Amino acid sequence: MTARPMPETMNRAAKLFLDRGDAASYGEALARLEGFSLAVSCGPEVLTSASHQCALLTLVNAGRRSFLGGVFVELPDDGPVLVPCGFGESIGAAVQALGGKIGMGSSDTARIAVGSVARSDHSPSWQVTWDGWRGGAAPVRGCFRLPERGDVRLAPVVASAIALSEAFQHFDGRAAAGKRAAGVSLWHPGADWRCDDPSEPALRYLPQGLWLLGLGNLGQAYLWCLGLLPYPDNQKPELMLQDFDVVSRANDSTSVLSNDKLIGLRKSRAMAAWAESLGWKTSIVERRFGASTTRTDEEPAVALCGFDNALARAALEDAGFDLVVEAGLGSGPAGFMNFSLHGFPGTRPAREIWKEEPVAPHSELPTPRAYAEMLEQGVLDECGLAILQSRSVGVPFVSLTAAAFVVADLLRRLHDDRACEVLAGSLFDLEFIEAVERDADAYPGTFVTL
Repeated sequence: MTARPMPETMNRAAKLFLDRGDAASYGEALARLEGFSLAVSCGPEVLTSASHQCALLTLVNAGRRSFLGGVFVELPDDGPVLVPCGFGESIGAAVQALGGKIGMGSSDTARIAVGSVARSDHSPSWQVTWDGWRGGAAPVRGCFRLPERGDVRLAPVVASAIALSEAFQHFDGRAAAGKRAAGVSLWHPGADWRCDDPSEPALRYLPQGLWLLGLGNLGQAYLWCLGLLPYPDNQKPELMLQDFDVVSRANDSTSVLSNDKLIGLRKSRAMAAWAESLGWKTSIVERRFGASTTRTDEEPAVALCGFDNALARAALEDAGFDLVVEAGLGSGPAGFMNFSLHGFPGTRPAREIWKEEPVAPHSELPTPRAYAEMLEQGVLDECGLAILQSRSVGVPFVSLTAAAFVVADLLRRLHDDRACEVLAGSLFDLEFIEAVERDADAYPGTFVTL
């Protein structure tokens, strides 16, 4: 049967090749993704280090959604899972529950090393590495590796997201991918991630009460990042989860806590069930965020926003939150690797940033050949085509990168009263992250002291 792209089922990474005109059909776009595969080689550290397990599980979880040829994992041995990911009690079981395969894959598979692995001249291959608040990926042949210390587990998460981005770009034909080191500092965005930073503090505080607005790819990435943090057993987070939508098949390709078993369930309930499996307390709101959303004094004062509706984002400062940190993702073939962050209150109000702008009518938009052929063949009508073209290209490692910066912003506020008012960057080139930092008021929400 010919694969047909539908808004609620389409793999959002495959949409890249349709929008760019590289594939003549959705089936051809999927076949191209099926040529993307990864092999993850793990050193002995993965058996004893929670941070190394964060890197491994992030690689498998996000990787299998875009690398349809499979994510193969070579373990030195099996052992207990040391992080509360909710996907199995042993490392091998967690890898398989997240969609990975135990084994090494074929010789033409891109390879990623986690921990101390015998050096190989295989190309392409990357070492994920981190230290403190900094993380990234470097070609194995370059022998660059950070000490991989500390318990800021966002660093191995973002390191793995960057490794996935580099591997994806390599398969997609970008010449620089596989030949460069790429990384970020979550403590000083824009600084050289390869250099030691004595100002980085040890992890002492974690946010506790949070309101998550939107539970799609960004909202689920926030949950993944929070879920890997070292919360004490008796001081778990308390979350308000707000979303009106249901899980669709398309979400599996972008959202790290979605899978086919959840299709048709309310996102708020599915994510609450996952959080509660970790011992967290949750409440849910199953309606759109907007003028009717008003926070009470008993509800979380800090919100993380993960939706992309401009009208709703313009109202972020009207609901009564003391602090909102929101992320945005780029779209389309040229911008899908882009991410941004805003913190409120800030110098510019949300209503000024997201002024309502007219949208170009569909007739003025270019129609790539695959869409034109589907229209001519009657696979889609004009309305269906407009809906399909309105869906954005998406890959989970971009939302994980954005989420790491957002959760790190809360941690920075807790540790140093410093915050990012605005941040913007692209996984196409992390050398040019731009951030506007400022002094922040005392953290307004509840938090845990480690």
